Amino acid sequence: MWLAVVSQPCDRGACIAQPGTLDKSLGEFWVDNPWDIVTKGFNLSAYERKRTWMNVRGSNFIDISFLTGADNDGDGRCVVAADFSNNGRQDLIVRQAGGGPLKLYENNFPQRHYLKVSLRGTKSNRQGIGARLIAEVKGQKLVRELFPLNSFRSEMPNLVHFGLADADKVDTLTIRWPSGKVQVLSNLKADRHIVVDEDKEATEAIETVVPGTTIAP
Repeated sequence: MWLAVVSQPCDRGACIAQPGTLDKSLGEFWVDNPWDIVTKGFNLSAYERKRTWMNVRGSNFIDISFLTGADNDGDGRCVVAADFSNNGRQDLIVRQAGGGPLKLYENNFPQRHYLKVSLRGTKSNRQGIGARLIAEVKGQKLVRELFPLNSFRSEMPNLVHFGLADADKVDTLTIRWPSGKVQVLSNLKADRHIVVDEDKEATEAIETVVPGTTIAP
């Protein structure tokens, strides 16, 4: 097992001097420019293949890496799940380090119902970050928290995605805002992206996002 410390400058022509003495017995090495790692005969990824796991009704996971084609051996440093096709199915984009290509993996699983929710805070922060959303669907509770996850030079979209399977509506959506306000919305039609305003009540609080149009942030 070896440890590598990387400094990755924005200038791809930059050279960074070795900061100290290397211990070759531990497999330590130094490359002046991290984009030259592969050409110097090194590879930080060690060609580990990516893994994609499918959740099975909340009880288990199945390794579907080979089936998805996402098991490439590039030096991937981040992954973002987002609905790039605007069809309610979460796609994956993977960023490679050292100037490698971005990989976009389209979600071609069978179409199911969904609801995407963005927040517009007033007393809370404008994007509602930190809010907890609880969707009740056919007697089941789906709990999400609005914290856009970060990985290496990437960030998830600032919204909450509910997969609804065969349900065509959310019976009740409870939003616990960072301000302490609790907002309850009922009978929300599925298969759309909505924006919920903290300062309004009932149906007046909901605005549907229409692809190709703009709305107030």
